[in-house]
Amino acid sequence: MDLKEIKELIELMTLNDLAEIEIEQEGSRIKLKKGSDAPVYYPAPSAQAALPAAPTAGAAAPSEPEPCGHEILSPMVGTFYSAASPESAAYVEEGTEVSEESVVCIIEAMKVMNEIKAETKGVIAEILAENGKPVQYGQPLFRLK
Repeated sequence: MDLKEIKELIELMTLNDLAEIEIEQEGSRIKLKKGSDAPVYYPAPSAQAALPAAPTAGAAAPSEPEPCGHEILSPMVGTFYSAASPESAAYVEEGTEVSEESVVCIIEAMKVMNEIKAETKGVIAEILAENGKPVQYGQPLFRLK
């Protein structure tokens, strides 16, 4: 499977809002999965050289404050909900202590309610997403301290 075919698979995933895809073809197999700890497949080293270099510490823009602590990122595209229902209390508020298994919110994607867990210990320092509003894959939802 070449880089062009992998890019086509990624586009297919994006267009159809798929979280995971696995293809086996002519003895080779590739599995792509959004928002997980699954192995990440990188293009050949020659394509890696075209990627921009990470900014150095001295090149940081002064207008953007450095994030403190760990951020909980959205594992998918969907609608952010801070509680199980409109009548329920929010899963977490600023100052709430969370553990790896603590549910911090729900993201609705394609009419499926997905519970999002903190996956780390900490205290909610800031809630970055707004209840009932859309979120993107990789968007920070919470900042922990």
